[in-house]
Amino acid sequence: MGMQLTAAVATLILMIPSGAVSGQAPKAEKTDMASIKKIIAAWPERPRLGAKEMLAKYGAPQEVTAEQLVWHDAGPFKRITALKLETPHDFPLPHVDFLEHTIAYKVPQDKVGDLIAFDASSTINRTVGELSARCDLEGHNVLTLNLDHDIVTGKKSVEEARKAFGEIVVQDVMGKHPAYIEALQFTPAKASTTAFSDQPVIPGSPVRAADTDSNARQAIDRGKMAEAEILATVVAIDLNEITAAGPAQKKSISQPVKDYAKMLHQEHGMNLDQTLKLGQQIDVTPVITPAVEQMQKKGAGELAAFVLLDGDAFERAYVAAMVKGHTEALAKIDEQTQKAAGNAALKKHLMETRAHVASHLEKAKALQAGAQRASR
Repeated sequence: MGMQLTAAVATLILMIPSGAVSGQAPKAEKTDMASIKKIIAAWPERPRLGAKEMLAKYGAPQEVTAEQLVWHDAGPFKRITALKLETPHDFPLPHVDFLEHTIAYKVPQDKVGDLIAFDASSTINRTVGELSARCDLEGHNVLTLNLDHDIVTGKKSVEEARKAFGEIVVQDVMGKHPAYIEALQFTPAKASTTAFSDQPVIPGSPVRAADTDSNARQAIDRGKMAEAEILATVVAIDLNEITAAGPAQKKSISQPVKDYAKMLHQEHGMNLDQTLKLGQQIDVTPVITPAVEQMQKKGAGELAAFVLLDGDAFERAYVAAMVKGHTEALAKIDEQTQKAAGNAALKKHLMETRAHVASHLEKAKALQAGAQRASR
C-alpha cells in the first residue's frame, strides 16, 4: 500500500509543472517552407490537401514533424494540428479525420459525456482547459465547436445538435455558407482562465500555495504556514529521490548501485507515507510554496542532465547526484528543523528523516569511493 501511495502522489505532484497551463504558446521558429512541403509530399492525398490549406491560410507552423504540423494561436484557435494519420469517421457521413482545431474552453464535468455523445471525435482536456474538434475540414471543426458550445450553454440537446450538424453540412454543400461553418459564434476564453487542476484524493496530499483550495487557505489562515511548508519540503525531498531511483533500477549498472537505488526508492517512499500521515495527525496540510516548487524543478533538472546515459556513465553520474542531493537535503532538513522548534511531533519526524538521509549519504559516498578505487 505504501508503494502504491508513493507512486500515486508522485504522479499527482509531478504531472502538472508550473506554467504548463499558462496559455503561452511555444515561440515560433523560422521554418523552411520547402522542407515542410517535402515532408507532407509523403502524406496521403487527403491529409496533404488539408495541410496545404492550413499552410495557405496560416503560413508556416511552429512545429513540424513527419507525422504532424502544429500552429499555435492561429486565428481564434489555441492550436491547429494537421495530421498525416487518417482516422475513419462516419458522422455525419463517411469521411476521414486529419485536421484538429483546439480552443481554450472550460467544459463542465456534467457536459463531458454529452459532448462525446454528440461527436466522438471531440477531445476534452479539463486539466489544461481545452476543447478540440477533429474532422477533414476546418469549417466542420468550427461547426462542431459551435454546436459543442450550444450543448454546454443548454441551447441544444445532444440529439438536436447531431441533427443540426447534418442539416448545416447539407446547407454548406448547397453553397449557402452557414454562419456556424464560417466562423465561431462565440469568443473562446483566455487560456489562463480555463485550467482545472482537480483535487487530490490521497489523504494528506499537498496543495499548491496559489490554489484557492480550502486546505491551502486553511493552512494560511490558521497561522500554520511554516509547518505546512516544512511538510511539503520533506515531501519534495522524498519525491526527488524516488523519481531518480526509478530509472536507476532499470539501467545497465552494477548490482550494488542498483540495490542502492531500490533501497532509496523504498525508504523514501515509506518516509513520504509517514510525512503525509503526520500532517493529518497534527492537522496541517503540506503547502507547495514557490520555494518548495523550486526544489521540485531543481531535482528534475539535475536528473534530466544524465537520465539518457546508461552503463558506467549513468552509474557515475547517479551516485554523484546522490552524494550532492543528500548533502543538500541534510542542510535543508537542518534549516527546517529550526523552524519546527514549537512542534514536537514535526521536529521528531524531521530528526528521523535526517537520520535516514545521513545514512543514505554515507552509502553513496562509499559507492563513489569504491568506484574511484576500482578505476585506478
